[in-house]
Amino acid sequence: MKNTNPDKMWENVCEQTRAVEILNRFIKSRHVPHALIFYGSEGVGKFNTALNFAEAIYKEYSSDIHHIEKIQKLREPYIKLITPLPRGKGETPDDSPTAKLTQNQIENLQAEIEKLIANPYYKLNIDGANTIKINSVRDIKKFISVDYHEIPYRFVFILDAHLMNEQAQNALLKSLEEPPEGLVFILITSNIDQLLPTIQSRCWQIKFQPLSEESVVEILKSKFGIEDDSARRAAHFSGGSVQKALKLIEYDIEFLLETVISILRYSIARKFHTASEYINKLAGSKKGEELTLVIGLIKVWLNDLIRNRYSYYDYYFEEFRDTLIKFNEKFPDAQVEKVFENLTEYEKGLSGNLNLNVITLSLIFELASLSMRNLN
Repeated sequence: MKNTNPDKMWENVCEQTRAVEILNRFIKSRHVPHALIFYGSEGVGKFNTALNFAEAIYKEYSSDIHHIEKIQKLREPYIKLITPLPRGKGETPDDSPTAKLTQNQIENLQAEIEKLIANPYYKLNIDGANTIKINSVRDIKKFISVDYHEIPYRFVFILDAHLMNEQAQNALLKSLEEPPEGLVFILITSNIDQLLPTIQSRCWQIKFQPLSEESVVEILKSKFGIEDDSARRAAHFSGGSVQKALKLIEYDIEFLLETVISILRYSIARKFHTASEYINKLAGSKKGEELTLVIGLIKVWLNDLIRNRYSYYDYYFEEFRDTLIKFNEKFPDAQVEKVFENLTEYEKGLSGNLNLNVITLSLIFELASLSMRNLN
């Protein structure tokens, strides 16, 4: 795995050199901010870096290895882990976060956290966990209120922090305003824009960059046991995200690529019914997730079109090089950049639970416009 961090304290952090430089500066100066936001695409190592940051602080300030072991296992009172949770039957904001969950839900939660402990690149998969509940945020106050003078630093990790609603974020603000000494909040998010400006202004923001293709390959192989060929194929279209690569593998990347080419071909030819049939072949219950991957791949194809226009010869869709060239020859004035921007809005619509049928039709007509705008 590619590691550009020379400091041994950070040997488990893959790339993210700039983030490590900033965090290392905090540790060496002994001025660790009380609140940070780690933001960037999913699957680029934000949680892994947060965990290594906590370890690095203790390695700098303490020689007791037991502290490190507790941090690695996400044990309280060293680390308070806040994550989206399902809502229990009859649950109220005054209940504890897990009080009304079933035994099966609690066991699932515990099993998922154990997977995260074993593999910090793992994405928690908890049924019905779509929001960070206000009672989870209120639970932080209880964590803060207990004095552990023998523990120099404690941490609150908030995974998918953007999934706090406004009420929960306002509740968090109170804890951010006057935290006790030695308490560090780390909010981890792939969508910083969904955090209130008042939250952002109270946190030191650190942006995480996409990983190199080779690093994604190595993480897929070493952390998830993916075979080399599959890892390389998925990493190539992952945009530097381990999580996206895993989703591409889960939904069969070859099927997705074939679907993308068919949707493009029939949409541009204005054969709308046939294009719609290919979209309808996507998985039923998770169609929105799969359609998001398809739109992302279509954007990669559009990017290849733009690269071809500017005489770049390295393409993601290398096996369809001739198609790219022929399209640009036939439609030299197609507004590719505009379509690309609009597809980004459709991706946001999918994450915002907009009607899938509306997005499907909009996608097809948007792609058809690549040729329609050239009709005189």
